[in-house]
Amino acid sequence: MLLVLLTLAVGIGLLVLGPAPARAADSCPPSMAPIPGGRYRIGAAGLLPEEAEAPVRLRPFCIARTEVTNREFAAFVAATGYRTQAERPLPQEQFPELSAAERRPGSVAFRPPTPGEPLQELSWWQWVPGADWRHPEGPGSSIDDRLDHPVVQVSLADAEAYAAWAGAALPSEVQWEFAARGGLRDRAFSWGDRWRAGLANTWQGEFPVSNTGEDGYLGTAPVGRFPPNGYGLRDMTGNVWEWTADWYRPGHDRLAGKDDPLLAERAASSDPREPGVAKHVIKGGSFLCAPNFCSRYRPAAREAESPDTGTSHIGFRLASPLLSTHG
Repeated sequence: MLLVLLTLAVGIGLLVLGPAPARAADSCPPSMAPIPGGRYRIGAAGLLPEEAEAPVRLRPFCIARTEVTNREFAAFVAATGYRTQAERPLPQEQFPELSAAERRPGSVAFRPPTPGEPLQELSWWQWVPGADWRHPEGPGSSIDDRLDHPVVQVSLADAEAYAAWAGAALPSEVQWEFAARGGLRDRAFSWGDRWRAGLANTWQGEFPVSNTGEDGYLGTAPVGRFPPNGYGLRDMTGNVWEWTADWYRPGHDRLAGKDDPLLAERAASSDPREPGVAKHVIKGGSFLCAPNFCSRYRPAAREAESPDTGTSHIGFRLASPLLSTHG
């Protein structure tokens, strides 16, 4: 299992070109907001190589107003009997070098360092046997008081299984990024050009040693506790990273000039930090993003994640085409 996590980055926004309004005869489910679509320039010019811009076009679509919650995911599990990847042993054929004990179910969880201990890069991430969506930090943790928090410890396959059951899909990276803008042009964040910590669930203080919790939360927050963007969407900034439908590669060159583009080919994926490992795009940042670390809570920002890796700070939301009400 491979995990590429958060790296330092900060930057400016994207260019939205002439959004076209959705037709009045089309609508979205009540849990989703209509997004007008239009011409768009995904990425951010002159910043990080992985954000290199490309012009694209989008048809109007629907996207969930919030991330999928533990309560909603529990209903899916109750209806289907589904077991997430974190609840299954690691496949012996994929990990022949590991013993049965080492392959027992588990996942990756954030463990803050002990005060005073020497810090090593990413040492705050640990494989925790027994960590799964019901026990996000491992045995002893519970979602009983977090039913309205976003579900975490879900892999890409888990998110796709839920989406199929719900009759929806994961948003493409372009859909997600366009929706996160909330209709703003050329802005760094979903609300403007200045970072304002109180508008999203992020880390306040020096990561990873001190979180003041000034926003009211040291971990995930219930969905919808922070102000919506211009499209009425919540938590497009912070709370948890979100899976998208796209495979990851630096830049957006393969999307340029296309309608409703999606990087759907696993073989097209590449990450210079781990050559040969195919990864998916996650967006939005999380409660662990701070100005001194990660800071990838801009709509243009992106990260690569192994699709079989669930963590305690990655969730997802749904998207769907507009529902036609023509007779």
